[in-house]
Amino acid sequence: MSVNTDIKEQATAQVSALIARSKAAQAQIEHYTQEQVDELITAMVWSVCRPGVAEKIAQFTLDETQLGNFEGKLLKISRKTRATLMDIIDDKSVGIIEEDRERNIIKIAKPMGVVGALIPCTNPEATPVIKAISAIKGRNSIVLAPHPRSKLTNKMICDLLREAIKACGAPEDLVIAIDTPTLESTEALMSQCDRVLATGGPAMVTAAYSSGTPALGVGAGNAVITVDDSANVKDAAEKIRLSKTLDLAASCSADNSVLAMASVYDELLEQLQAQGGYWVDEEEKQKLQSIIWQDGHINSKIVAQSAGIMAEMAGFDLPSGKTFFIVPETGAGKAYPFSGEKMSVAMAYYKVANIDEAIKLTNDIQAYQGQGHSCGIYSYSDDNILKFAMQTKTSRVMVNQPQAPSNSGNLWNGMRQTFSLGCGSWGGNGTNNNITWEDLINVTWISKPLATPKVLPSDDELFGAVMNKF
Repeated sequence: MSVNTDIKEQATAQVSALIARSKAAQAQIEHYTQEQVDELITAMVWSVCRPGVAEKIAQFTLDETQLGNFEGKLLKISRKTRATLMDIIDDKSVGIIEEDRERNIIKIAKPMGVVGALIPCTNPEATPVIKAISAIKGRNSIVLAPHPRSKLTNKMICDLLREAIKACGAPEDLVIAIDTPTLESTEALMSQCDRVLATGGPAMVTAAYSSGTPALGVGAGNAVITVDDSANVKDAAEKIRLSKTLDLAASCSADNSVLAMASVYDELLEQLQAQGGYWVDEEEKQKLQSIIWQDGHINSKIVAQSAGIMAEMAGFDLPSGKTFFIVPETGAGKAYPFSGEKMSVAMAYYKVANIDEAIKLTNDIQAYQGQGHSCGIYSYSDDNILKFAMQTKTSRVMVNQPQAPSNSGNLWNGMRQTFSLGCGSWGGNGTNNNITWEDLINVTWISKPLATPKVLPSDDELFGAVMNKF
């Protein structure tokens, strides 16, 4: 037996044992009432977001991963988890969840079983919490496979969740962490669970879809933001800065490219610089490019690092108070690497003539990377907003909002709260949804006869003028 085969078989056996525990726990809550389910998820969120604990998690996450900053981590574990709970707590997820009297249909929610969840190292603090409460809201159990870079953070959070579950009298194995994650253990989890929920890099999402288990994956981010001539430019600049620097761009929703109409281009640039943006010259642009991409891939050493660290790595001086880079760009595609996702506080900056050019350039940029994920527009022209949304190949358009904290749901909009953003067929995903508990249930449809059966119309009524075309 080869070493690789032995490792794979060991991982399969270890995961099988975890799955067995998870299934046994899930069976115990399969017939829980709505009140019991909601008590569980409420206790789980409180266990990690409460004062003192949230700060400890944020600092621990930063220390372990060396990605992002304390303020961003704290916002996610303290505020995002609360907002997600608030978003789903009143949803009916047990028993009859919908009655359509016109079609005489009744829909009943039922659990899927064991959810296998992949947790990225860029958002390892709130993602396991949000995925766990989404799973348990549907009366499932969950096994969490973290990135090796954040395995200790994942264990800390899972231990807190398990403690809360136990305090409610439920089986703590509703949440299980893979403490020592490997490629083999993650693959075993994906093949043995009942539903895969994959948030991570493109390779891992592709593996999830290839696992043979029904999977919900997410596409790559590369948010493109347009600022038109009706925008409040000062407000747009402030929100772009907030989005670009939140947790040092650890989020895949951070603004990667900003397209400014010619009439506001100079004013927006001035406002972005006032917000801490640093305009790089051509020599500095080449130096940044050399550290962001290596061998055709993003260099992991620059991901979610401060502008100061990146400038030092690139070999140029960064003036005090500058927190993100503004990189002048003109095109899209492989020949223009800054048009792609950068996973850093570097942002490409373009000039466009009008909304039509903005739409074309947005589609060109996202045809290269990030198609289907999300776009944003700062505008008070309903015509421009609707035209932009109609003609871009995107699942989400945020209007006059900071992209990174908005497209996954926030208190100022009606988007579903999540950290898993489906990108539709454009991004190679099976859904466009902001993925939540509704994507983690089975639904039984009861169909009763209509009081008055439908009547098939005549051919003239049904086919009309097309009957005369051939």
